Amino acid sequence: LVFTALVVLSQVAVAAPPAAQEVDGLPLVAIAKGMYTPQYPPARGIKRMEVAAFRLMTRPVTNAEFLEFVQSHESYRRDRISRLFADTHYLDHWAGPSELGEGARAQQPVTRVSWFAAKAFCEAHGLRLPSEAEWEMVAAASKKRRDGTADALFRKQVMAWYSKPNSELPDVPHGEANYYGVTDLHGVIWEWVADFNNAVVIADSREQGDETRNRFCGGAALDAADALDYATF
Repeated sequence: LVFTALVVLSQVAVAAPPAAQEVDGLPLVAIAKGMYTPQYPPARGIKRMEVAAFRLMTRPVTNAEFLEFVQSHESYRRDRISRLFADTHYLDHWAGPSELGEGARAQQPVTRVSWFAAKAFCEAHGLRLPSEAEWEMVAAASKKRRDGTADALFRKQVMAWYSKPNSELPDVPHGEANYYGVTDLHGVIWEWVADFNNAVVIADSREQGDETRNRFCGGAALDAADALDYATF
């Protein structure tokens, strides 16, 4: 699979963070602690989760920002990165290992980046990838509501993007900011989270010792909080 996504960065707040700030030129905004309904609860019987306060980038990382990273961390150039950390499609839309070219404008969100490279980018700025819970809570916000999951208009707007092909990514920030002041959580790219590989792993026949324990599909909606929420899937 080629994951056309990178990151929205986050950083745990030790104390209440300021309303907005920059870290190495990356724009972050304070996200207050809150409760939300996860699409996949961490355990049966848990329907609501608390997320501690943190800071989140207000837009996706751009090609220009990732280019600066690979120029200063040459082991993450596409011609030098270990195949343990990225596949052959890693940054293959760039003109060269350290050149964007016509296929990757500076202000477009960077794509075709592995989880390992996304994680390294964050760490180079003293940040980290957001958790699934952090990302999902902020992505559930509409323009005016902290929780827009019950807002029919918001859900329709999100689904509108999935209903039509997009041949070229817009420059970011793109579109209106949500309740938290964050843009582009829907309708532009997929985004890496720190614990992406924990999603949709639940107790099933694999735990019963049968011969099919190593054959499974991780995309089922069986235990989802809202099986009609296509955008989250």
